[in-house]
Amino acid sequence: MDGATVVVIGAGPGGLTAAHELIGNARARVIVLEASDDLGGISKTVEFKGNRIDIGGHRFFSKSDWVMDWWQNILPISAPDDEPFKIAYQNKQRSVSANGAATDDENVMLVRSRLSRIYYEGKFYSYPIKADVSTALNLGPARVTKMMASYVRARATPIRPESSLEDFMINRFGRELYQTFFKDYTEKVWGVPCTEIGQEWGAQRIKGLSVSRAIAHALSAPLRRLGTNQEAKNTSLIESFLYPKYGPGQMWETVAGQVRAEGGEIRMKQRAVGVEVENGRISAVVAQDMDSQEKTRIAADYVISTMPVRELVDAMAAVVPDEVRRVAGGLQYRDFVTVGLLLRKLKPTGGSLPDSPTHIVPDNWIYVQDKGVSVGRLQIFNNWSPWMVADPNTVWIGMEYFCAEGDDIWSLGDENLKLMAVGELEKLGLADHGDLLDGVVLRVPKAYPGYYGTYSEFPIVRDYMDSIANLFLVGRNGMHRYNNQDHSMLTARYAAQAIVENSRDKAPLWDVNVDDEYHEEKGES
Repeated sequence: MDGATVVVIGAGPGGLTAAHELIGNARARVIVLEASDDLGGISKTVEFKGNRIDIGGHRFFSKSDWVMDWWQNILPISAPDDEPFKIAYQNKQRSVSANGAATDDENVMLVRSRLSRIYYEGKFYSYPIKADVSTALNLGPARVTKMMASYVRARATPIRPESSLEDFMINRFGRELYQTFFKDYTEKVWGVPCTEIGQEWGAQRIKGLSVSRAIAHALSAPLRRLGTNQEAKNTSLIESFLYPKYGPGQMWETVAGQVRAEGGEIRMKQRAVGVEVENGRISAVVAQDMDSQEKTRIAADYVISTMPVRELVDAMAAVVPDEVRRVAGGLQYRDFVTVGLLLRKLKPTGGSLPDSPTHIVPDNWIYVQDKGVSVGRLQIFNNWSPWMVADPNTVWIGMEYFCAEGDDIWSLGDENLKLMAVGELEKLGLADHGDLLDGVVLRVPKAYPGYYGTYSEFPIVRDYMDSIANLFLVGRNGMHRYNNQDHSMLTARYAAQAIVENSRDKAPLWDVNVDDEYHEEKGES
């Protein structure tokens, strides 16, 4: 390991975690290549006239103690007082200290309230949808009856085999509930019918959610309120999460600073365009400067890649077998546009906070299920951190559009996108065009790896990549898997461990975000 050169492709959570772990645990030269001029990948923070945008929204919460401790070692928690407090999830509690950090400190994480709701036909519903009185009143008795009958039918005669995401959802929620709250939104996100999306997406993203569990939870609510364990209830991370004071990019900018301080190199605007493979190992990575177009060859003993798999295969050129190239070339991605809108105020709704002059809602996210608009989700940046907004007497909203690079939404000019976005807020009854103060448009390519196209054949690509002894795929696009931020970090951790231990075992990386029990029930990780 001494003197080895590790090239890390990508300076998002996966790449920077890997670099940080290697710098701390190995005597190696670490070079991070980042094609853009931003740190953090889609976990970056973008500033616009003093207002900050979190692309996609990033709760700093994980079921992994290692990840939670790692974050807090980078940015300590700022709490209302210096007393340790408890956080709880899945019946597990752990004490957390504010570490002496105060809210007026700059480099801290805040404890934020968590609330996400569904907005459908002008009404707010719990997210995930709950079997409770509020939901029943919103839907009405006729629709509730149809949903319950549909659910009973689905449980009695499930679809076998489950060959698509639609099958997966109908089996768990019933056709009526699926068509009301899942189908249109999911197809808005992915741009293809649910019948064309693999059920693996549901297995990864909708673990543990079931109507029967929701009903049991609702029926037991009176008994829970009589319980004595209020400490865990009041501090549960089901209701709260950690968040950097100035958005998620603050975490990754701080990590990058530590990597550089320890001797690691982070080369910005350097795209990996060539990967040389000899005798089953990568011998070098060719980086191209995005300004000068000049290319630099970097000899590598190990490579950790977070770049999209399709692009990585292209960079390997003719050495890749034709079948691997075919499958990689058919992998699909979903792109993303955020329209930031600065508003004087929202329109008052049933979800507005009482006595708020801006009629702001308390949500972090609002999932928009209505068919008549293209927007998929709203973020209220004020509620992620007050320091995300320059003027606290305004409302700073992110309108999220899921699209494909080059399609109508992606290609629409910035001014027209802003007009469309505020027009959709008006249509939804959430804001008036006259209250628009300013706006900005951000486009993010390859934000989500798709579970369609040639994804069903992905093991062909994985097996080939795993056969390259000194190559480790990590992160969301690096593994073509819908990983959260913490999942990407864990894959990077295991890649760094394998390099330090000179191991060729890639299985621990692929096990992250797969085993339901590991992620949903177990406490240790």
